[in-house]
Amino acid sequence: MTSTSTTTQADVEGVVRTIAQTVVDHEKEFGDLDAVAGDGDFGFSMARGFEKVLEGWDGFDRSDPGTFLTKVALVITSRIGGTSGPIWGTLFLRAGTTVKGSAEVTGQQWVEALRAGIDGIKARGGADLGDKTLLDALAPATDALEEALADGADGPTALRAFATEARRAADATASMQARRGRASYSGERSIGSVDAGATAVAVLAEAVADERSR
Repeated sequence: MTSTSTTTQADVEGVVRTIAQTVVDHEKEFGDLDAVAGDGDFGFSMARGFEKVLEGWDGFDRSDPGTFLTKVALVITSRIGGTSGPIWGTLFLRAGTTVKGSAEVTGQQWVEALRAGIDGIKARGGADLGDKTLLDALAPATDALEEALADGADGPTALRAFATEARRAADATASMQARRGRASYSGERSIGSVDAGATAVAVLAEAVADERSR
């Protein structure tokens, strides 16, 4: 997955399946994190939505990686409750739209896809960096991915760079005050705990990096 190497449909399916299963496996952890300052439903909502992705796995359109991601996005948006469905659905939808039509996707295209997803989340949720959301892990991790690719890193190395920065950035949200979502209602009491969405980005990134390095 250097800037010029490519990932295939099978690669993309493997990543999405890893993400879906990891969300289901970490339902309690994500819920407990969200309960510190939010309403605690993040883990439950995410798990139920990605269970639907796994249940409908064989029925997704596999014309190309982008089409596959957009179909997954529709399930996420419709099946995950609260604000998480539209936010995570937007990420998958914008990413899928960006790479749609490409039978194989380059590393730089994935960077562009993630940035499109980030822009979509900002527009959909009205959040920005520093508001203590998943953006505070996703955006710097995407920067780290782009930098690794520019340095000529192969796929597993670039993904590990993404995951490492996602974890660092997610942990750093503990010092922030939440300014979006239910957690923002708790004001300064949100300081001292990590953001559940940002931590989910880190957990999922680490799971994908582990899987792709095998």
